[in-house]
Amino acid sequence: MSFGDYNKALRMGERSYQEHLMHGTYPYLQVLEELLSHTDVVSEVPLGLVQIPIKLIVGTYAVGRRTAFAPNFMPLLNSSSEFAFKWSSLCDAHLKEGIRDPIKAYEFMNRFYVVEGNKRVSVLKYFDAVTIPGTVTRLVPKRTDEKENKIYYEFLSFYKITNVNYIWFSEEGGFTKLLQFISPDSSEPWTDLQKEDFRSCYYRFAKAFQENGGERLSITPADAMLVYLNIYGYKDMVQKLPSQMKEELQKIWDEIMLLTEDQSVELLMDPSEEPKKTFFGRLWPSSNKKLKVAFIHDKTAETSSWTYGHELGRYYLEETFGDQIETSYTDNVTPGDSADEAVEKAASEENDIIFTTTPQFMEASLKAAISHPDVKILNCSLYCPHRYIRTYYARLHEAKFLAGIIAGSLAENGKIGYIADYPICGITAGINAFALGAQMVNPRSRVYLEWSTVKSQNEIISDFRSKGISYISSQDLITPGLRNRRFGLSHYNGTDMDNIAMPIWHWGAFYKKLIESILNGSWESEDNMEEGMHAINYWWGMSADVIDIIYSQKLPTGLKRLVELVKSNIISSDFNPFSGILTSQTGIVHRDENTSITPEEIIHMDWLNNNVIGSFPSMEELSKEAQAIVRLQGVGVKDLNKDGLYL
Repeated sequence: MSFGDYNKALRMGERSYQEHLMHGTYPYLQVLEELLSHTDVVSEVPLGLVQIPIKLIVGTYAVGRRTAFAPNFMPLLNSSSEFAFKWSSLCDAHLKEGIRDPIKAYEFMNRFYVVEGNKRVSVLKYFDAVTIPGTVTRLVPKRTDEKENKIYYEFLSFYKITNVNYIWFSEEGGFTKLLQFISPDSSEPWTDLQKEDFRSCYYRFAKAFQENGGERLSITPADAMLVYLNIYGYKDMVQKLPSQMKEELQKIWDEIMLLTEDQSVELLMDPSEEPKKTFFGRLWPSSNKKLKVAFIHDKTAETSSWTYGHELGRYYLEETFGDQIETSYTDNVTPGDSADEAVEKAASEENDIIFTTTPQFMEASLKAAISHPDVKILNCSLYCPHRYIRTYYARLHEAKFLAGIIAGSLAENGKIGYIADYPICGITAGINAFALGAQMVNPRSRVYLEWSTVKSQNEIISDFRSKGISYISSQDLITPGLRNRRFGLSHYNGTDMDNIAMPIWHWGAFYKKLIESILNGSWESEDNMEEGMHAINYWWGMSADVIDIIYSQKLPTGLKRLVELVKSNIISSDFNPFSGILTSQTGIVHRDENTSITPEEIIHMDWLNNNVIGSFPSMEELSKEAQAIVRLQGVGVKDLNKDGLYL
């Protein structure tokens, strides 16, 4: 009889009991009956015989046996009790032939509560078993707005496809992201082979995660697995040993640690001041090594105003730094393998800095940065929580606010057209800032919103004109290869069109300041580990001279003075376009007259100002190219969550 094992299990139970008492938490098993007394259950679903993950068995159904077990399911009754005798007998049976009889349990919120078989569970937990067979009934709670409830309903959809019950995520969207990695083109139920492959992958990964110290973190192995899959993918993972996964996890551990931080992204709103040099730093001459800088574009300067702007920035670097710098570029790179190859090639060619100029190259940038830790890689996108690369973007909404002031002042009927491209981070802020600027000078102004990634500009402009709209805000940069003058704020008067104002991206100034921060040591000082692990995003605006607005000299003198006055107050930070009471199409979103919304709220803005006529498009309405970008940084899109997209 295994009384020795019982006594060992008893000591484990007593330790667990005492630890919970010390921390002021309940020292016995959870009881489902008590939990359900505060919960609305909308349905009971028989799941039949399933393999229950031992770690997810957290309690008993009824109060009868709860005080016989500590929270870790180890026994608390003395070794001379009948309970101890039965427990020891089960222990002997398990060692001789294994416990095969299934238990009976309820599943609630992906946790399991035993109806019959508490001692079997206790014995198997003692021997660190992974699963136990059980006949399970699922209790489905009523939908609520609580985060845990939302995650559970995502799990139910995931379980319907996979029958996987042994993983859990800390945040919403995790189950959908996982399906995107494993079976992105199918919502069909997994085959037995898919289930077995994933089970093997997950448990190998969980083992590697635990060996790296993951059990001490506040995240789940599944949370960490998403980070791993984003870098290494699922296809190769199937063949990897735990030792390989452990080694790769060590390489990306800082990326994993970001998940444990409350604010993992640090927004740098202005360029850092040059750190003071030490005495020896002033004496020691700087290196004469030529700096190599590479740019990776998804299109060409002739076909894309966006790429054209970044190429102007590259030329500016060559003119500014002269022989100190050597730049190169690769264009027409497509996301996926092509981007992986392009960024890897640039890193292998001993470039010191690589700029990837679209959010679609985020994954390729991250992979190359992990493989080449000495290369500084920056991706042009907004608010992305990655530790090994930095991101950069500009506060264009500041210039858009000024353009809105001009449009609101000039549009006599108060109608203004606005053509946006992608519903992603930062773009919504530009729309709302423009609308607020127009509203400030004309409370009756209305901004009619359309999306160029849903229908063509020609069609949109024709629709605007038919509604009596003559002032239209369009793309912000010129595309050299296209023969049209539709950029910035334009006025249509019959067959004539005049350019009135245009926000300006000074990418040259942006790149110059970024490179200077690397050369003068600010780059290292910005990464202050004493304040915790964080990703660094540069989000500069007019105060850094990377954003501006130009306008026609034909504007009325008073209007030009007003624009310059507001501009100077934005630069000095005495005025924020998103300060005061803000009202969306559905109600007030900010009530304090004396404060502004936070930078994070501006970036992730998913509402439209109350004078905007229009809405966010659905995923189905967007072009395929737009869908790919929205999947990375989308906001406001109607079916964003349903489509499995995430930020």
